[in-house]
Amino acid sequence: MTVQTQLQQAIASAQSVQASLTQFSLETENQDAKQLFENLATQQKNITTLLEGRYQQVLQEEPQFNQSN
Repeated sequence: MTVQTQLQQAIASAQSVQASLTQFSLETENQDAKQLFENLATQQKNITTLLEGRYQQVLQEEPQFNQSN
């Protein structure tokens, strides 16, 4: 498995976690839990952004990966 593939999978997983946390925050009526899920979703969005940045960096550093896109 290439670094590109691993990063793509990590990004997809991170996006899925973020979506789940957002959904949890919308479905709960407990305000403390809602705030917790919202905060976690925001943190997860930051993680996803970092992974996406690293993915772009890999694409720039390793031109052979761009050929498969």
